[in-house]
Amino acid sequence: MELVVGRVVKSHGIRGELVVEVRTDEPEERFAVGAELRGRKPREKTLRTFVVEAVREHSGRLLLRLRDVADRNTADDMRGTVFVIDTADLTPSDDPDEFYDHELEGLAVRMAAGRPDAGTPVGTVIEVLHSAAGELLSVRPEGKNSGEILVPFVTAIVPSVAVAEGVIEIDPPEGLLDPGFGDSSDEE
Repeated sequence: MELVVGRVVKSHGIRGELVVEVRTDEPEERFAVGAELRGRKPREKTLRTFVVEAVREHSGRLLLRLRDVADRNTADDMRGTVFVIDTADLTPSDDPDEFYDHELEGLAVRMAAGRPDAGTPVGTVIEVLHSAAGELLSVRPEGKNSGEILVPFVTAIVPSVAVAEGVIEIDPPEGLLDPGFGDSSDEE
């Protein structure tokens, strides 16, 4: 399975540098000078290999210069390219409270123990979203084929993650799971 570790946001300057949004906790390893990156456009299947020639931090992102990307036009063509690694190549984390996105996707979500509705199914994690405010679990509601509930992935709301059991328990604040929350189609 592929895990995205970075995405090309845009070109930078005229010499082919790329602005890369980092999606890994190990950017110094994944994007080191000389490292090989496997990348593809979002809807393409074929992976290409790129070699990092230079890297520097810039405004919370990385600026990369890759071999064979020497001008702005070539860099512009790379916009949207995602860099991926194979999950089989990952080293297991020593921190029991640290998870890779692919470990959380597909897990069942239910109400946490200690609540009157403990154990009630909520849905299934379909994606982990990374925002400036932090991570969110995108949860497909139980029994629905569409829609999502966004659950902030913080200990106060997600007190328990059991990957081996395939379950995440949540203790949401009032209103987070309300069916009409954020839906402007309901009129009163």
